[in-house]
Formats: sequence, structure tokens, C-alpha cells
Amino acid sequence: MLYLTLRHYEYATAVAHHGSLSAAAQALHVSQPALSNALTRIEEHLGHALFLRRRGAALVLTPQGREFAAQAQTLLDQAAVLETPNMTPPGMRRLSLGCFTDLAPFLLTPALKILRSALPGVQIDFHADPFETLISALTKSEIDMALSYDLGLDSSFNRHELGRIAPHALMPPDHPLALQTSVTLADLTDHPLILSQEGLSLQHMLSLFKSKGLVPKVACRTASLELSRSLAANGEGVGVSYSLPPGRFSYDGKPLAIVPISDPEAEEPIVLVSHVQAPADTVIGTAQAALAGQLMAV
Repeated sequence: MLYLTLRHYEYATAVAHHGSLSAAAQALHVSQPALSNALTRIEEHLGHALFLRRRGAALVLTPQGREFAAQAQTLLDQAAVLETPNMTPPGMRRLSLGCFTDLAPFLLTPALKILRSALPGVQIDFHADPFETLISALTKSEIDMALSYDLGLDSSFNRHELGRIAPHALMPPDHPLALQTSVTLADLTDHPLILSQEGLSLQHMLSLFKSKGLVPKVACRTASLELSRSLAANGEGVGVSYSLPPGRFSYDGKPLAIVPISDPEAEEPIVLVSHVQAPADTVIGTAQAALAGQLMAV
């Protein structure tokens, strides 16, 4: 016997569409308490929240809520088609993936290929953004999941570690450190450094030095990986980067020496981030399982 009725689905999709209980209740011609109670019963039956409720703020769909609302709308559309056979069939489901800007050139395309194979018939949208934009989009449920470094994420997010990478020091081939097989953070303090100007990246790198009682000499901060590589290749300082494009030349054709930084503490996990671990039989759950099992093996 089915517990949820079409009316329940109508309630959930109306709240998702209007963004508030009061507006949805007015559109449905029901009382706000009745609508609130119905949503509570739906969430209790499903075993997870559909909406994030914050005092004084609009309701925000959770990733599961967004998927539920989309599937509920599809069900309502299909019911309407039964009553009105000449209606247009419902559209396909959607999944939105975010990726940290520096990781996007390496991981985003393989991730899209995996998702499209695992989820035929689901439209995959994607965004490549800085940390703050990515975290904001996750918080507002504008994206379902993201590929990122584990920086700036509080305990409310679900993380699945996909792998770990170490940073590298970038310099011209005639630099004193260029012939070493590896360098330490302590080695780098004797040289001017080129770091990212992205807030969380910069904070993370400076905190690594601070944790060892070291004070780095920051020559400049750059907005892009390729600018950092160019400056390093031209002797403006030692670049430090987790992202490592293939090839040992900068965009302006200068050769680069690339030396791994050996401090274990400097290794950084790449994570798949979402609000929660979704059930395996949902679009989000299928996507999580596919990326966790295949992405870093690509």
C-alpha cells in the first residue's frame, strides 16, 4: 500500500517552486500549518529532509529534496497525461556537478563521462568555480555535489575522499633546488615564493608553514596557475602548486623544473562533497557511487 498520495507530491513540488510555506499554502488553498504538517509527515516517511528550514529565511531544497521534487513533478505530469493524453510528456531529470577551478581541467571532463555513462537519460549540468562560490552553491543546493580539495568545508557536508596529492615546487632549471629529487617546506623558506591569491588556497599554504614554525617569503600572489608557472619559469620566485599540468614549459615557452614537496602534512585530499550520502537507488546516490569508484582511476 502506498503511503504518499498525489496530494503529498503536489504539496512538496509547490513548496519547492514557491520557496516558502506561506506562498505555497496560498497557491494550494490550504492552511500553512496543514502544509507544514504534511511536509513533516513526508520527510518522516522518506527518512531524510527535503528542505533546510532557517528562521527568517526562505526554505532551501536539500539535494535529496531537489531530486524528490523533480521526480514528484514528473509523477504529477504523468498523472496529468493520463487525464489529458495530448499533453507534452515530462522532461528528463537533472544533476548538477561543481568543481574547484584548478581541478576542473583535470577532473571535470572525466567526471562528466562517468556520470553520463552511469546515468543515461539524466541531464548533467556543471560549474567550475573558486572555493567560496562552490561552497555557497552547495549550501544553497544550487549544485548537488562538487569535486574539491577539503578546504573551507564544515562538518555539515558529506565527504568521500577520492585520492591525495602532494604539492610541487616550480622553478627554472638553473635554480639551486632544481636538481633535488624533492624539497621540504623548510627548504622553500630561503627563497621568494609565488602563491595563489585565492583566499582558502593561500590560507592553507601559509598555515602549512606556520604549523612547522616557518615564515615563508611571499614574492607575489597570482590568480591563475599558468601565470604562476610563467613567473616561476622566468625566475620571479618559486611557484607552489597542487595542480600539475603535463609538460615542463610555461605558456611563454620557458622550461620549468618541477620538484615534489615531501612533507607528509602537505598532502591534500581530493574529495567528492555533498550534503549527505544519498540512497544508492537515487540519481545522486548513483552519481556518488560512480565517481567514488572510477574517477581517480581514470
